[in-house]
Amino acid sequence: MQSIEIITGLLGVTTLLAVIARRLRISYPILLVITGLLIGWIPGLPPVILSPDVVFLIFLPPLLYASAWQIDNVELKLYSRSVSFLAVGLVLFTSTVVAVVAHMWIPGFSWSQGYLLGAIIAPPDAVAASSVTRGLSIPKRITTVLEGESLVNDATSLIIYRYGLVAILTSQFVLWEAGLEFVGIALASVALGLVIGWVMLRVHRAISKDTVTNTALTLLIPYGSYLIAEELDISGVLVVVTAGLYISALSNSVFTYQSRLQTNSVWAVVVFLLNGLVFILIGLQLPTIVSELNGYTLPQAVTYAGLISAVAIICRIVWVFPGAYVPRWLSKGIRKREAKPTWQQVSVISWAGMRGVVSLAGALALPLTLPNGEPFPGRDLILFITFGVIFCTLVLQGLTLPVLIDELKVREVVDGKQEERRLRRKMAQQAITHLEANHSAGTVHDDVLSYVKNTYELRINELNGMIRANTTAERPAELYQQAIRLQLELLSIERTVLNEQRRDSLLDDDVLRKLEQELDLEAARLSLVQPVE
Repeated sequence: MQSIEIITGLLGVTTLLAVIARRLRISYPILLVITGLLIGWIPGLPPVILSPDVVFLIFLPPLLYASAWQIDNVELKLYSRSVSFLAVGLVLFTSTVVAVVAHMWIPGFSWSQGYLLGAIIAPPDAVAASSVTRGLSIPKRITTVLEGESLVNDATSLIIYRYGLVAILTSQFVLWEAGLEFVGIALASVALGLVIGWVMLRVHRAISKDTVTNTALTLLIPYGSYLIAEELDISGVLVVVTAGLYISALSNSVFTYQSRLQTNSVWAVVVFLLNGLVFILIGLQLPTIVSELNGYTLPQAVTYAGLISAVAIICRIVWVFPGAYVPRWLSKGIRKREAKPTWQQVSVISWAGMRGVVSLAGALALPLTLPNGEPFPGRDLILFITFGVIFCTLVLQGLTLPVLIDELKVREVVDGKQEERRLRRKMAQQAITHLEANHSAGTVHDDVLSYVKNTYELRINELNGMIRANTTAERPAELYQQAIRLQLELLSIERTVLNEQRRDSLLDDDVLRKLEQELDLEAARLSLVQPVE
């Protein structure tokens, strides 16, 4: 019962802090980690111990699946080279440099421990990247590269993590065998993800009219994919991401508008609660980690954590800049396919390396003892260093990233309103063309045809910035917006009647709910229609 009370309380705190973070205009994971850290030191509170199995199974699959759905598949394919260069190359580079530094500077730290630590802290977090950059109006290319990188790099780091752990537990490690197994696991994981995506897409299509079941299925797919992959001893992360990318790319032809509305609403709540809970839990872990820090003083541990944090940040900067320009110098094909990134854009990518849930889960998943019963070497220090890297990158880089973007003037140059106006106009014009081609010969009553056609013509006039009216006193877009306001006013009148019926209990509750949902959907649609100036 105490666990339920703690989780409920943390969810309440998470919701409140998210509101405060929006008011302060900072990324809410940053505020949550800091608050969790402060709460963890309150005397008398029971310790909150975060099991790695809980993180890997409960939090990771749905968050990765949601990120795979949100990313632009076309943009991801366009910048797949850059994403791969970061998701695979940078993780390997960071793991190696961290291993070298840890082996040289931390007394008694072996090469295997160093690579294990490097694999744990190498991957930037998908959740942290998207939450910190959201709302900053940075170019789509940057967000696509960052989100794409953080989707795939988890798989790379966890595979390296597996080899480092095996090397410590068995004292055996053969590089060429590990390399072949790495490629094999990656290919098998992608193949399984595609198979699951293909099957689930057809299941979605078969139950497309069952909105509730369709929504429930989207929640089950990431968990089922992850569990199947774990049973087959391949990368659950890569399987979930691959399945999510495949299904999202073809979802428009499968999901009905009812399913999309409900699924998007449900997932928005699920992702918000899971994100908030996992970051506040990260902050709550530090008191437990410090209390179990054996063999090292706190100043020593802080020094090592600061050193490895600096190494992780510098590794990314050192890797990103050459990676952005050297391939362009060597390949004419790359120069033709991809626009040259500015140094300001590259700077933003190099600084956006926030760590998060995967790193903490990897550290917590380390066994307490070796097969011979001896304590796992350096486990406490690895845990502390991992928390230090998460805290430094998330807070330091997360808070300074918006400032860097402002100073470098890295903003989206595409006119989003113009793109919206063009697409809306094209949709309305095509609708009128269809009306004139298919419903002008008496197939629809003249009054109905006139009403529908006038609605679309009014929308086109508003988008073109001109009004077909007898008077010149009307401002551009005024008539269309006036029509929207009038429809919203009439919906309010209809809602009043509905509420009166509910108070008087004159209608069945199912009927009332159905009519209320219709009014809500129509009001939501009309409220989204804003003048595109």
